[in-house]
Amino acid sequence: MRAVEPALVAERTIDVGAALRWYRHGSGDPTTWLQRADRGRSPSGVFVRGTITPHGPGTVRVAWSGPIDDHPDLPGLTIDAWGPGADWLAGRVPAMVGFDDPGAPELEQAPDEVIASSARKHRSHRIGASGDLYHCLLPTIIEQRITSGEAVRQWARSCHELGEDAPGPFARLRLPPAPEVLARQPSWWFHPLGVERKRAEALILVARHAVKLRAWSTGTAGDAAQRLGLLRGIGRWTIGTVLGSALGDPDAVPVGDYHIKNMVGWAMAGEARATDERMLELLEPYAGQRGRVVRLITAAGLGAPKFGPRQRVLPMHAW
Repeated sequence: MRAVEPALVAERTIDVGAALRWYRHGSGDPTTWLQRADRGRSPSGVFVRGTITPHGPGTVRVAWSGPIDDHPDLPGLTIDAWGPGADWLAGRVPAMVGFDDPGAPELEQAPDEVIASSARKHRSHRIGASGDLYHCLLPTIIEQRITSGEAVRQWARSCHELGEDAPGPFARLRLPPAPEVLARQPSWWFHPLGVERKRAEALILVARHAVKLRAWSTGTAGDAAQRLGLLRGIGRWTIGTVLGSALGDPDAVPVGDYHIKNMVGWAMAGEARATDERMLELLEPYAGQRGRVVRLITAAGLGAPKFGPRQRVLPMHAW
């Protein structure tokens, strides 16, 4: 067991749960669990994640308790880790919860009152960095162009059928599919899971480049974005999604998202529907912190109005 000094947490005024929630892909994510009790002035939580590190499989458990608002007297973290990758994972936890992120206090005086208000209310939010592009990419690729519910089910089935049990005492916690296992699957294997050929081929390609992804995870966000863009099936939305959680890039914006452009348009301009170009225009004054602004709008719960009936979703295997 490894403890992080309470003073280090207090210096940064970090909302640990808010930072860690970005690593979980839906409540049914078999690789990442998060339990939070954020009501009142004594929030607490437990985060558990199984993954494949440069040193092999590993599991990390992070527990915290105590006040996490503006009060400076914050608690420390308790970290436990198992497996060949235990030391690597334990060493990544400070970055994952946002210790390396200085925040952006200037946003509390932003010209857009929506942004300023959310920045003041959520000033303890930080952007973490897992340092693991491979794990971040797999569920993100699965999420391309489908509903969140379908994505959660497809990611879970992929891990249950191709992954292994994660090290440690946690029943039903799974590892993501290992690169050598994923890389040898034919694209048609994924069809019963609801994953069509294009996404399947992107998953396989990522697995074949897993070693390179490890190296890219240690570089800058700009370099990683340029290299990821060379991989077929990895577009602007996927890159903008993973750079935030994997590398802690505060400027990463998922261009091409069905909801985010409308959310930004509604929050910043009162426009119920917006294009990606309009979203980027509205975010331009916050260049360098655009991804953080999107997170602040998300935290404020400012979703755009919805119109019309919901579309029936028919899984691909039922086509």
